[in-house]
Amino acid sequence: MSKTDVTVLGLGSMGHALAAAFLANGHRVTVWNRTPGKGDDLVAQGAIRAQGPKEAVQASPVVVACVLDYPTLHGVLDGSWDALAGRTLINLTNGTPAQARETAKLHDGEYVDGGIMAVPPMIGGPSAFVLYSGSRAAFERYEDILGELGATHFLGEDAGMAALIDLALLSGMYGMFGGVAHSVALAASGGLDPAEFTTSLLAPWLVAMTGVLNSITDDSPADMQVIAFGNIVAASNDQGVDPELLSHLTTPFRQMIGPDAAGLTLEEMLNR
Repeated sequence: MSKTDVTVLGLGSMGHALAAAFLANGHRVTVWNRTPGKGDDLVAQGAIRAQGPKEAVQASPVVVACVLDYPTLHGVLDGSWDALAGRTLINLTNGTPAQARETAKLHDGEYVDGGIMAVPPMIGGPSAFVLYSGSRAAFERYEDILGELGATHFLGEDAGMAALIDLALLSGMYGMFGGVAHSVALAASGGLDPAEFTTSLLAPWLVAMTGVLNSITDDSPADMQVIAFGNIVAASNDQGVDPELLSHLTTPFRQMIGPDAAGLTLEEMLNR
């Protein structure tokens, strides 16, 4: 069975990984990037380098865009929207739900927005997954192709849903990173090697805690957590850990205390 031709707009680290995955799966891949010279290795592997975005768009029925942000995407496509008519635009650029919905209105064709939940080396591997929303017909038609990038999750025909859930997941990740940064700083203040602490204690602990995400407030009483939060803050102050690293505690601490904690600083909550 013949493979669908695919165009990839944007050859940053993620766009490059997407194009490489399509090539590895036997597609005729056309690539274009704003900065000349990027993608030489892809061309050496058989990709076709377009001279401009309009030529790139016209080369394939499926156009996958992955650039820095939505203003960049709109700048790239200015003058090429007419060439996109009747083609499927799969936009994997990170942005907001509003930006996704606006872009869907600009495209005279099928539009699918996506959120990539992976780093570039994960693309095509078992741990990568991508969120999609927008045209259900287009998603179903090209689901096999999209599955070459990672597991697919279709969230409905509201073009903004993939961006919304992408940002929700990233919010959880960045919150974890904030907690990890504070955790490592606190351990290091006591003389523990950060890498050893992270590998032998912190990572296994965080993995174990993912199993109780839905029941943490039921299994661990609020009054006990308030005491624990307070002790973390006190110990951090005693150990000279940067107070800015404590910001990740504010929201869960406020939830533990209740609605009357709205508007209070972390220090004010501790002194209640």
